[in-house]
Amino acid sequence: MLRILGSKKNLCDGLSRRDLLQVGGLSACGLGLEQFLGLNSAAQANPAPARGPANFGQAKHCILLYLYGAHSQLETFDMKPAAPVEIRGTMKPISSVLPGLDVCEHLPHIAGMTDRITVVRSVTHPYPIHGVAFATTGIPAIDVAMELAPYDVRHHPYFGSVVQYLERDNHAGRPRDIPQNVALPFPFSSERVGEVSRAGPYAAFLGSAYNPTWTEFRGKSTGTVKKPLRDMNYDIHDPYVGCQPDSHFRFSSTTPLADISLDRLNRRRSLLEQFDDTRRELENSADGRSLSRYQDLAFSMITSPRVAEALDVRKEPQSTRDLYGMTLFGQGCLAARRMIEAGTRLVSVFWDEYGLAGDAWDTHWNHYPRMTDQLLPPFDKAFSGLILDLEARGLLDETLVVLLSDHGRTPKLNSAAGGGRDHWSLAYSLAFAGGGIARGKVVGATDREAGTPTDRPISPKDILATMYHLLGIDPRARIPDRGGLMVPIVPESADIVPEMLA
Repeated sequence: MLRILGSKKNLCDGLSRRDLLQVGGLSACGLGLEQFLGLNSAAQANPAPARGPANFGQAKHCILLYLYGAHSQLETFDMKPAAPVEIRGTMKPISSVLPGLDVCEHLPHIAGMTDRITVVRSVTHPYPIHGVAFATTGIPAIDVAMELAPYDVRHHPYFGSVVQYLERDNHAGRPRDIPQNVALPFPFSSERVGEVSRAGPYAAFLGSAYNPTWTEFRGKSTGTVKKPLRDMNYDIHDPYVGCQPDSHFRFSSTTPLADISLDRLNRRRSLLEQFDDTRRELENSADGRSLSRYQDLAFSMITSPRVAEALDVRKEPQSTRDLYGMTLFGQGCLAARRMIEAGTRLVSVFWDEYGLAGDAWDTHWNHYPRMTDQLLPPFDKAFSGLILDLEARGLLDETLVVLLSDHGRTPKLNSAAGGGRDHWSLAYSLAFAGGGIARGKVVGATDREAGTPTDRPISPKDILATMYHLLGIDPRARIPDRGGLMVPIVPESADIVPEMLA
């Protein structure tokens, strides 16, 4: 038996450092161990589903789109043309195909398909900070310290991680070699500099095995964008603005490295067998029981041609790629569609910071130049292209598409260089489609400044409850925390939003 010497040090997840090394054969396959170890696979004890409103379980798949930094409600779905200029800004509304729903003039493609979506204008919460964790997990409260600490023990697991955990033994005919909780285009918060990592899309107390399976992006941008950091401007090659559609463009991480043959991978699998004795010693613990299962999953994923095929958007006709827009977010949405066709249950596509911190949709300065040159046009094509393509393929009714963000932007423009809108969580707009969502509907309303709800205030936790419901998961379900205590997947105060449902 191969032994790894060293002192025994217990880690926060319960396994010792020596145990991790001895069962860490996934590293020999070129994969990160943390992505696949089932560190907290305690048995669940949930009540029988209370189906409640209509369309329980209609969504076979989910595509979660996340605009990090937070888009402005006033320049997307809740324009206020009668407000003073310091509130309404300089952009004009245009009519959409849904009567009563005007959108920003820089969203012409979305304007042509609003009859397929539901817009919620009255999302509200009390935390105007970058809270991916608050928007996408059941955690009841958030603070800045937690936002900047992805592994703070107070965090709750990501929506996709909960779905994966609750369905871990129910494959429902989905292929075993396709990951069920995928995130694009690159590990969250990994492609920008200037601050520490952000919290959000992690499995928290469920264990690292339920983290999303992240892709890596390789490609070249078609131009540069000026981005400020402190008192300087930098020219950044930003693929969210435009990407070259050539042979260098790819999403990967679940496929073998170019110089690793199947023979070499098989030899590495033989090496893994040397760890069996140690793994058997752990089988009596909750930490150890899932190790073999995740090794097999990891090996099948990196050798699966189905995964490589699904992620290769270059196989699509150029007309389809153009429908989504030749940008990182657009091609990420296209890859998400291909992954659900391959059998993935849930795909998350993040519009993340790139190059510098304080980027993406966090428009504290240069608000209008960034909206027109960097943000709105790519978003317009990606979101509309995804909805229309899913519909054309007969997939929209079974695929829940959710557009989420941290919060909204301040109704009043600030005096920063180029103008800006700061964080505002009291009222903002989100959009949804497919998978049991109503078509052509606006839920909620705000005051004349888009600052507070005047009708049907809705919490991000209500949104999550509705998403779970449509995926066939009772929002009252509970999962075990680090101490084995069964905790709700959303706060008990959260409720399904029936107005959103078809």
